[in-house]
Amino acid sequence: MARRPVAWVVSLVLFAEALGVAALNWFLAVVVDRQNMSLAGLDPDMMSTSSKIGGVVFGLYFALCGLVALLVALRDRAPVGLGRVLLISAAVVHALLGAVTWGLVGWTAFLYMVVVFGLVVLLLMTYDGRPEQPADAAPGVSPGAAPEGGGAGGGAGGDGSPVKPPAPTTP
Repeated sequence: MARRPVAWVVSLVLFAEALGVAALNWFLAVVVDRQNMSLAGLDPDMMSTSSKIGGVVFGLYFALCGLVALLVALRDRAPVGLGRVLLISAAVVHALLGAVTWGLVGWTAFLYMVVVFGLVVLLLMTYDGRPEQPADAAPGVSPGAAPEGGGAGGGAGGDGSPVKPPAPTTP
């Protein structure tokens, strides 16, 4: 199954996006700071500082999502708990940003957002949470199921011979 490569690609894309978002916001903060102009009466220092803070926060958010995808790739197990919530939120963020970027930036940015959205959803869907079957389990036997014969011993003694039930006692 090709689910590990998807997790690797998602982790790389999210790490690259974390760096890109942080760098873009930092650059915009420097531009606003050097122009020293206000937008509708806002303080330019405040706009610069908030852009830097926003870049760091969103960069860390995407890096944390990338870390979750990296752990999924390394462990080859479905994300659980907070990790799953982070990946779902990353998918929602990319879907919303994709809808906004179509009108503001253009179709190429929309296409990028949709591809990342699709990769995150593919990661979440390929690890659908079904319990994995151990490699030594017999095919068709679910993990934790009682073996044939009904009892915990499986109907066989330690030497493989059938175990006879104890004789009933009468008073």
